[in-house]
Amino acid sequence: MVASDAGTNQTPPEWTALQAHPVPAWFDDAKFGIYCHWGPYSVPAFDTEWYSRNMYIPGHKANLHHLETYGPVSQFGYKDFIPMFTAEHFDPDAWTDLFRRAGARYIGPVSEHADGFSMWDSRVNPFNAARMGPQRDVVGEMARAVREQGLHFLATFHHMWLWAWYPTTDPNADASDPAYADLYGPPTRPEDFQNPRPDEAFCDRFVAKIKEVVDAYQPDVMYFDSRLATISDRHRRAFIAYYYEQAEKWGREVTVTYKNEDLPPGVGILDVERGRMRDAKPFKWMTDDSICWRSWAHLHEPSYKSAKRIIDGLVDIVSKNGNLLLNVPPTADGRIPEPVQERLLEIGDWLAINGEAIYGTRPWRVHGEGPTEVHEGHFSEKENAEMTAADVRFTAKPDALYAIVMGWPGEQIRISSLTPERLPAAQIAGVELLGVEGSLPWQQTGDGFTVDLPRQAPPSPHAVTLKIAFK
Repeated sequence: MVASDAGTNQTPPEWTALQAHPVPAWFDDAKFGIYCHWGPYSVPAFDTEWYSRNMYIPGHKANLHHLETYGPVSQFGYKDFIPMFTAEHFDPDAWTDLFRRAGARYIGPVSEHADGFSMWDSRVNPFNAARMGPQRDVVGEMARAVREQGLHFLATFHHMWLWAWYPTTDPNADASDPAYADLYGPPTRPEDFQNPRPDEAFCDRFVAKIKEVVDAYQPDVMYFDSRLATISDRHRRAFIAYYYEQAEKWGREVTVTYKNEDLPPGVGILDVERGRMRDAKPFKWMTDDSICWRSWAHLHEPSYKSAKRIIDGLVDIVSKNGNLLLNVPPTADGRIPEPVQERLLEIGDWLAINGEAIYGTRPWRVHGEGPTEVHEGHFSEKENAEMTAADVRFTAKPDALYAIVMGWPGEQIRISSLTPERLPAAQIAGVELLGVEGSLPWQQTGDGFTVDLPRQAPPSPHAVTLKIAFK
């Protein structure tokens, strides 16, 4: 394996010092980001992005598919997908333009997934996209395109999962060949995957890869997948301190995101994978979710969420002090599938009308009302029902309250949360429907707030927004 100097020999700051790092104002204002799971695992486009691991598990559907399609793993291993990962249609400017038109304010690719293949021009890892496969510095090209279009750049890291990801001691698999240790990782036992305890050398290399990306591309936010806590406490403090110190030199506000309890509260932004919060939180948080129900990577037979589902999720998340990071899965040759483009542009059309109720807002006294229950926690999104016109979410700015109604309610709507105690009538300058000119009639009683809606087609087929301006 290629040796690396992680720069972790010095004693890094304690967590209490790192907890003083503030949430960037730009991140709190941005609300919506897009990233892409894209790599050699996009070639088979089967099962999920875990294909690189599952193809080696006897009897797994990915393994059976692999045997039938490509042959035994001793003869055709994961490394053999790399030359097939051609990316000939990859256009970072077009990708970024599409994501910008969808309304995303921070954008980036997966820098390295659990598969061990780096998507940047790496000196630490010879198995990288600049040297093999596409022979392009994907991270670098996306960083340039994103910044040229005035957006913030995101880099995501998942390579803590590489420890015992592959059967590196199985003589019947190519993953046991020392010649490929830079891709497949060091020799580990199968049981190490369930109880991962990476050694010092693995942690050093983990950090060295992150430092390469920090130094070369200066990301505005770095996302870390779960299992980050398997990396030693010292190594975690070292790379976060390094990132924050470098950002001060750049004059840039940055942050990191993490899952579960992988970092102490306040060091970065808590990220809930494929899930939301039931109520508003006093701290900034984020959801990362995929536009595809079953996978983060491209599949030959995908099942995509509707634009309405994503919009409703974004509104619910923002009302509770969160951001949404949406994953988009490109094809192996670098195209964004047409159904995905259609959904993204539909989201962008909605934000073009209703964006002032999203960007730059903060939570109100209550996050919302309505009958639809929202489940909390990782992987709970599939349990959430579709929202209806009876569901309302609130966001606020200093000069206005926004009531976002998750469907067209008809000629009139009554919002029970907007009582005189919460919103005195004397503070209200007027009410309007975003996307429609003119003010709307309203009245307030002890039971709530009633607005008469225009007798015309709604401005959006999805959620609509009442703007209640303050005096």
